[in-house]
Amino acid sequence: MRVVLAEDLFLLRDGLVRMLEAFDFEIAAAVETGPELDRALREHQPDVAVVDVRLPPTHTDEGLQCALRARAERPGLPVLVLSQHVEQLYARELLADGAGGVGYLLKDRVFDAEQFVDAVRRVAAGGTAMDPQVIQQLLARRSGEDRPLARLTPREREVLEQMAQGRSNAAIAAKLTVTERAITKHTANIFAKLGLEVSDDDNRRVLAVLAFLDRER
Repeated sequence: MRVVLAEDLFLLRDGLVRMLEAFDFEIAAAVETGPELDRALREHQPDVAVVDVRLPPTHTDEGLQCALRARAERPGLPVLVLSQHVEQLYARELLADGAGGVGYLLKDRVFDAEQFVDAVRRVAAGGTAMDPQVIQQLLARRSGEDRPLARLTPREREVLEQMAQGRSNAAIAAKLTVTERAITKHTANIFAKLGLEVSDDDNRRVLAVLAFLDRER
């Protein structure tokens, strides 16, 4: 699997290259600026891009904007964005086209190799990988104002968090050490209580849940 990586801090960029190579990823390019990222994405046509939100020359959201431009030129290009802080706007912009193959993680997650690599693979396969802190903030923001969320049981809220991060029923069942059948029942209850259309498509249901959690007050 070919990866284009963009990170302006040399030590972190080098560490990510070594980590990904250790898990049999091929690094097509490892760059440090927005213009370099634009060129690398066009030239190498990677299977997935791992991109820091803030890159030179602007040090604002240069990496995110490069990723969005690349997805506009190549719809569905898998992109995993890394950020120092939780910014819900970044997640919203990434998900706006509804095409899937997107992820948004805090940089702290890269120090957990298995979690990080799992996110890269999930995004590369067309799935969604959202940082747990983003989901928790969205849930916290809506819990005080939204009655449907209040109707969820504690277990259903656990399942909702896992679902919103992009995990399949099988993966949620393994994480919560219950049967997949139990998770299927919980997800059906969640969709019914939130008034969402039931879907077996992992990416579509993630988008539906995130849209519900992130809708305007």
